[in-house]
Amino acid sequence: MMGFRARLGFLLPPGNPTIELELMAMCPQGVSLHFHRMTARGVPGALDGQADRNKEMVASLDEGVGLLALVKPDIIVIAHTATSYDLGRDEEATLLDRLAKSSGVQVTTAFASVAAALERLGVKRLALGAPYSPETTAKGKAHLEAHGFEVVNHDNLKGVVNIYDTTADEAYRLARSIDRPEAQAVFLSGTGMPTVSVLDMLEQDLRKPAISSNAAMMWLALRACGVNQSISGYGRLLTLD
Repeated sequence: MMGFRARLGFLLPPGNPTIELELMAMCPQGVSLHFHRMTARGVPGALDGQADRNKEMVASLDEGVGLLALVKPDIIVIAHTATSYDLGRDEEATLLDRLAKSSGVQVTTAFASVAAALERLGVKRLALGAPYSPETTAKGKAHLEAHGFEVVNHDNLKGVVNIYDTTADEAYRLARSIDRPEAQAVFLSGTGMPTVSVLDMLEQDLRKPAISSNAAMMWLALRACGVNQSISGYGRLLTLD
């Protein structure tokens, strides 16, 4: 039986080529992954027009969650971190409650996964790096702070025209550049920037936890479904229950 340990649903931005590959790499045996995409017009991943596309994706969430719920997942994760930054804490909570009630499935977000991961790691102070515009990155900082975290340093990856053109080595260098001695962890925001292949390297080099949106999503989804298997190679988070 497919997904006999857990069946995980992920609602993706249109055009995102990164999430499926990274989640499949981390997925343990007996867990099935199910994907559906939100709706937004414009060039996928482009910084230009990102705010308008985010609004369109939010508007499509009810339909997307409803369709993804048809495969009877144990949990659905909205796999777009910046959606939470635009919504804000209270509006996000209201949205998730409504979606869970309408679909009959537990619904969470990439950011909620990150917040839970930081709490599990005991992190209060962190450095934030993202492939977004400076404005969206600042929203990410504010959203983290609204959840009680102290962002000791933050920066966006320079020269980005399209997030989906970024690479894992760029993510590695960004994490190294934002790290500060007072940061207890580094967080690479964004599900479209490849990250999970460099998290172990970063933890060895920085000697502190390194997490990304995609790693946090997989960790929370698995643990929420009672799959507590330790998964090595993607940072210490996925080795924790």
